[in-house]
Amino acid sequence: MSAFEKASNYCKKFEIDECESVFVKKQITTIRITDSEIAEIKQNFDESFGIRLIHHKKCVSFQTNEQESIEDMIEKALQTTTHLKPLKFWKSLPYKSNHKKIPNTFDNKLYNISGTKAADIAQVMINSAQDKKISTISGSLNIVSENFELSNSNDLNLNDKATYISGIINAETDKGEMPVSGLGQECCRTLDQFSPEKIGQDARKMCIESINPKKCENDTYTVIFEPYSVGELLAFVFAANFNFKTFSEKKSCFSNNINQKIAVDEFSLIDDPHAMQGIGTKSFDDEGVETNSNSFIEKGIFKNTFSNLFDSFKENTQSTGNASRPGSPMGRSSEPIPISAPHNLRVKKGDTSQEEMIKDTKHGLLVGRLWYTYAVNPIKGDFSCTARSGIQIIENGKVNPGRSARIVHNLPTLLQNISSVGNNQKNVIQWASLPSITPSIKVEGIKVIPI
Repeated sequence: MSAFEKASNYCKKFEIDECESVFVKKQITTIRITDSEIAEIKQNFDESFGIRLIHHKKCVSFQTNEQESIEDMIEKALQTTTHLKPLKFWKSLPYKSNHKKIPNTFDNKLYNISGTKAADIAQVMINSAQDKKISTISGSLNIVSENFELSNSNDLNLNDKATYISGIINAETDKGEMPVSGLGQECCRTLDQFSPEKIGQDARKMCIESINPKKCENDTYTVIFEPYSVGELLAFVFAANFNFKTFSEKKSCFSNNINQKIAVDEFSLIDDPHAMQGIGTKSFDDEGVETNSNSFIEKGIFKNTFSNLFDSFKENTQSTGNASRPGSPMGRSSEPIPISAPHNLRVKKGDTSQEEMIKDTKHGLLVGRLWYTYAVNPIKGDFSCTARSGIQIIENGKVNPGRSARIVHNLPTLLQNISSVGNNQKNVIQWASLPSITPSIKVEGIKVIPI
């Protein structure tokens, strides 16, 4: 008997209105790289269950990795409902539906990969980053395969098998006046599309080109954010402002701007849950609602938000299919209560190459990586971040390495001052954060403070 059948039968016994069961079977292979060599190979196998019960519009939930304990935990969970207020706005869990499988989201090569083969891939990452100027190499490789099952008492039964692979290398050198580093990163869903060589090559190139950096002036610059740094901004600055809950509570810096122009015409931001090789690609969300492309910004106009069932019902509207039970380092989990999140935040690519962006810049910075990115005043859109790696000072189209700098800026202002969108679109994912697909973006008038 499955976990859902066990939960469902027990719920019928107590005449519970609705029952939802989530089962996740996960295999995670992690290769940890330290001091230019493989330091650890770890494989984890995990099975867990999440149960959500809704009775008289009161919601209780629990999570366990012991199927045998589900009935006891249901009984204990029900005892807590006397202390809960009913969610009068609640309507219903989704009903039975059929969703088409999206190609290239499951790869048998990744599902069956051995620790030895994974170590070989990690070694290629290391080898391609090596150079006489590189002092030490660190990083990691994560390979995840999972089976996600979702069932509820409205005859919804869905299953999704998925694989993910992500690698990152940080190359460091002490050959110049001060230590500097470079980053390389790749992520996708199938082994054939993963390039461990490029990860190491990118890290090596960024590191070597950063040797002997000069201090930036305390000044206003044109800043070219490369894809990995754009991904950081999308995950930690942009996304929350398009969350329907944040928007409806007037906590988004765009809460008063629906259907208004908030960015330049050349900028469009969408949630693309069907993107090929996207880390967040899926045909149904983590409540069983069908996923569809959703435009947040279309040619500069604020068009839409994202939501799950709870947040949309609360405002008497419909879910956009963005319920999420995020797993670490990638994929899904059995969290019994989902949050709202985009699947793949995608910036539509432009027509300009990064080389052309640099050539046309008189006084600017090229930023490869951001750290410590967070909202300072979310309602106004103020944020802070630190450029720590891959910084190049641009003067009249010529680049020279730059030192770390802090950027304190404002999201609405940034969107209005985008001067160019690149054509170098790339899959990126920050650690245990939102997947994104983005090119480089060039922004005018950014205040930069040297560190």
